[in-house]
Amino acid sequence: MKEEIIIAGFGGQGVLSMGKILAYSGLMQGQEVSWLPSYGPEQRGGTANVTVILSDERISSPVLNSYDTAIVLNQPSLDRFESKVKPGGTLIFDGHGFKKLPTRTDINIYRIDATDYAHANNESKTMNMIILGGLLKVRPIVLVENVLKGLKKSLPERHHHLIPTNEKAIQTGMKLIQKVN
Repeated sequence: MKEEIIIAGFGGQGVLSMGKILAYSGLMQGQEVSWLPSYGPEQRGGTANVTVILSDERISSPVLNSYDTAIVLNQPSLDRFESKVKPGGTLIFDGHGFKKLPTRTDINIYRIDATDYAHANNESKTMNMIILGGLLKVRPIVLVENVLKGLKKSLPERHHHLIPTNEKAIQTGMKLIQKVN
């Protein structure tokens, strides 16, 4: 098994932390992992993306030109990465703020209204975990229990009390995700 993933959006949306948690989750499962972040100097509010590779075999390079799965959280990310999803791959987008929706017919496209749900429920900091839950529903590449272990590794200890909230957000994402085509 090898899964090549790009997660992209604005800085401050939890893109890099979602990738880090996914990478730690793979480590907890004994997988080979690559985590390669990319962001502009403005970080919060600028564009950010992270490439995560999870594999049962050694990873030769963290640099990719195409992806099995793309998670896009804003229009510029959709415009940039939709064409880079491999045929038969998966594209997940947050339903908030898109003027132009994905158009490809050779990939699986899913919508998850994570931003709207998180804001409506005063849980804006869980938006990225809602999206991660959606990913795990359609592409169960890591076990939820390993995500929780990954959260423990990536969150400072003073924030470990938030792990149950994040677990609930993951479960919510598994319910919210909808196939578009």
